[in-house]
Amino acid sequence: MNNAQPNNPLHGKTLEVILQHLVDHYGWKELGLRIKIRCFTDNPSFQSSLKFLRKTPWARKKVESLYLESIESSMS
Repeated sequence: MNNAQPNNPLHGKTLEVILQHLVDHYGWKELGLRIKIRCFTDNPSFQSSLKFLRKTPWARKKVESLYLESIESSMS
């Protein structure tokens, strides 16, 4: 059931969709400035970043937080 969490903007969003949005919105350089992790700053690639984020909960949390900020700012 897709309406189980209607007030959760992350519900139904995969990490891949979230990362793609952030890369499209900010680009790798700005993303690396906002979240200082090597997978964004040193020779970034989509697949290596996804692999790192899937294994690293603290980094995923930062990415999800930035995603929420970006969609909130685009709504205002």
